[in-house]
Amino acid sequence: MDNNIYQRIDKITQRLLDGGEMSGAEGRWMIALDHDYLPWLMAGADRLRKTFRGSEVEVCAIANVRSGNCSEDCSFCGQSGHHKTAAPKYGYIKNESLVKQAQQAREWGASDFGVVSKGWGVRSDKERTQLKEYFNELKDHSDIGRCASLGALDRESADMLKNMGMENYHHNLESAESFFDKVCTTHTYQENIDTIRHAQDAGLRVCAGGILGMGESLDQRIELAETLRRLNVKSVPLNFLNPIEGTPMASLKPMQPQEILQAICTFRYMLPKAEIRIAGGRHFLGDMQSMIFMAGASGVMIGNYLTTQGRQVQDDLKMLADLKLTIRGDTQQRRAVTVQ
Repeated sequence: MDNNIYQRIDKITQRLLDGGEMSGAEGRWMIALDHDYLPWLMAGADRLRKTFRGSEVEVCAIANVRSGNCSEDCSFCGQSGHHKTAAPKYGYIKNESLVKQAQQAREWGASDFGVVSKGWGVRSDKERTQLKEYFNELKDHSDIGRCASLGALDRESADMLKNMGMENYHHNLESAESFFDKVCTTHTYQENIDTIRHAQDAGLRVCAGGILGMGESLDQRIELAETLRRLNVKSVPLNFLNPIEGTPMASLKPMQPQEILQAICTFRYMLPKAEIRIAGGRHFLGDMQSMIFMAGASGVMIGNYLTTQGRQVQDDLKMLADLKLTIRGDTQQRRAVTVQ
């Protein structure tokens, strides 16, 4: 163990606490450190989380409103029509089903609820009509924040969705630009960046992150963080590849718990003021799931994901209660009822 490494971590931590930032070179150094230094990194990341995000945790949930036969060829995704997987295939779910899922998510304490649809953008009048119905129903029957993930946006589409009542837009970069050709070939990285900028220009809160563990290098993980920082993304979901049978990435080995925690720490250092929420693949942490917050995470997705099962919600709520973490926008009464 090298005392100089501890001192360098402390120096970077203090710089960030004073309002500075960590360089990309420092990020590449940090994410590659031996895991023996992980407890020290977590101590610093936890200080950054508490300083810039407070003691509250943001909880969100999603609904997969249209599934399967997607035109995109994303190598990780079970919904792609280019792969042969067991993912479900169905058209738009009924308005009543969406509202029921949103109300359940709100009871769990979720502050935001995402309408997620396969495909690449809003391309038809049928889609526009259905989305308008969805957002109207959500406004009328729930006070949960209205989010969506619908693929590419131009400025006109972003304005249209905002006028429909959408408040937040989710669009992952997925990975570093230098690795993106291994992830998807049916759309470009620039389209991803343009979508984020169009959503921001329309006045939407943007949630954008990626999936780690797809075969990218440690340096490319930092490249992703640097891109998110340049785009001034305020909410960053981190996913960890859950290899799905039938996809090109099915044979990849899942990330190990210490590697996941060190990645979360480093993203907290690279993006000290951002909401860093942990989503798909956190089950690979096993019994160490509660440590994501000590590693710097300030948000979590609960419930099921798009084509894979999530952790039992009651287990997540108990975990937050045991950690004495408050769910942002929740009430103690609602949580007490839900956890019992």
